[in-house]
Amino acid sequence: MSDTSATGHAAGGLSAWAGASAILFDLDGVLTPTATVHERAWQELFEGFLASQPQVAGYSESDYFDHIDGKPRFDGVRDFLASRGIVLPEGPTDDDPANTTVQGLGNRKNRIFNDIVSTGVEPFEGSVRFLDAVLQRGLKVAVVSSSRNAPAVLAAAGLADRFPVVVDGVVAASEGLPGKPNPATYEYAARLLDLPSEECVVVEDAVSGVQAGEAGSFHSVIGVDRGAGRQTLLDAGATLVVNDLKELLP
Repeated sequence: MSDTSATGHAAGGLSAWAGASAILFDLDGVLTPTATVHERAWQELFEGFLASQPQVAGYSESDYFDHIDGKPRFDGVRDFLASRGIVLPEGPTDDDPANTTVQGLGNRKNRIFNDIVSTGVEPFEGSVRFLDAVLQRGLKVAVVSSSRNAPAVLAAAGLADRFPVVVDGVVAASEGLPGKPNPATYEYAARLLDLPSEECVVVEDAVSGVQAGEAGSFHSVIGVDRGAGRQTLLDAGATLVVNDLKELLP
């Protein structure tokens, strides 16, 4: 991948996906503003949990980007707990959200998230414009998300019919695919589209997702700065960073 510091000029944006055959989109923070919903759900979860751990540093905004953002849910639980030196029992996959286990906390976060998005999701207008342009040009598309809620979020946003291929946390678990920053889920989506990775563009807003794209042999990695920081995404391996996907249009 070629490195560039361009941040939205049409020529730079077009070059980042020129010649590609497919666009592989992350979901939360790229197509829909649900990254902020995830952030709120994680904050509510860990503020409540840490209230019972008085000797441990409280939850801060940076914790989301440092330990959780873009990762599979239970990896986020484990990594955050590790940052505080806390070790909990793993618990069964379907553990009660009331239980203080890795799986219980993860399931509690999922319940909080679903309660918030149950009223509907409005996709980013610029992302929909870019998606429409991509489809009009005949490119293939897929969603690659660490979230196990991806199909529900896509349906709530009215985008489900646009994506014949969705590789989410459920698919990753069933196929034994490691989560981001490993490139395996993006590589699997490329295979489902019957394309080599070299013809696929990765679009990500999370550092771990950009790292996943950079670790694979992809056409390019487009970072969308929704709070992680432009330079942080470039340092993680983004070919180009934009504030909104409409910047990629002529």
